[in-house]
Order: sequence, then structure tokens, then C-alpha cells
Amino acid sequence: MPCRVGHDGDLEVFLVHMGGPFWARKDEGAWSITKGEYDPETEEPRATARREFAEEVGRAVPEGQWVDLGETRHSGKVVTAYAVWATESLEWLRSNEIEIEWPPRSGRTMSIPEVDRGEWMSLERARERLVKGQRVFLDRLSAAACP
Repeated sequence: MPCRVGHDGDLEVFLVHMGGPFWARKDEGAWSITKGEYDPETEEPRATARREFAEEVGRAVPEGQWVDLGETRHSGKVVTAYAVWATESLEWLRSNEIEIEWPPRSGRTMSIPEVDRGEWMSLERARERLVKGQRVFLDRLSAAACP
């Protein structure tokens, strides 16, 4: 999760909005950090974070100092998160596509962007928009010292 000090001096984070028809008309609780699954025997969590960011945002993770935000359980999975202090401009470009069954249990599949946009936002706004299970990472980021 890229973070920076905004123009007003407050901390901001870069989050992504989940793609597809289920999330299309939702805003609050419909945003996420970039994330993905990895095999702990063959891949490092930080390498996964880099790969998933590139897939979901369409560009490499910004250069900057990384902060380990630890783990939490979310939707039956363990999520490991990092913040990276962004020292460069960052905009969402495009996401990879994934196949989903839609409508659920219909047997039909469709290809959708995994995320449909990304945006810088204040921690206050991020707390409203981020899926509930990931909000703990905002608390941990707030407690971390800025570089």
C-alpha cells in the first residue's frame, strides 16, 4: 500500500476499487489494498506484494522505504501487508483481468478487471472505503513513524 504525506500535511494511502458487477455501484467498504495469494514455500510475501501491485495497478511499486504492517485474517485468508513511502507520482493505469462466474451459481463466466480504479485518499476517507477486514492496516500505518 503506497503512502505519502499529502499537500495538506496529512498521511494519504493509495487504494484500489474492486472490479466487476458486484462492486460496480459500491464505494464504502469496496476498496482494498493490492493483494494476492502466494505459496510460502516458494515465494516471499514482499515479492508477492510487488507482483500483485504491478498486476492490479499496471505499473511497478513506487520506490521508497517499506514498512511491514503485519498480518490479519480476512475472508478466511491470512493477509500480509506492507506500506511503501512513495516519493514519486503514482496513478492507476490498468488492471489485469480475471474470470468470474456471473451471476453467482449460473455456470456462466465473464472476464472482468480485478480492480477498476485506484486513488490517493486520506486515512479518514480510506477508513470509510476500505473493506472492514483490512482497516487494521491503517491503524498500524498510523502508528508507524514516517521516514
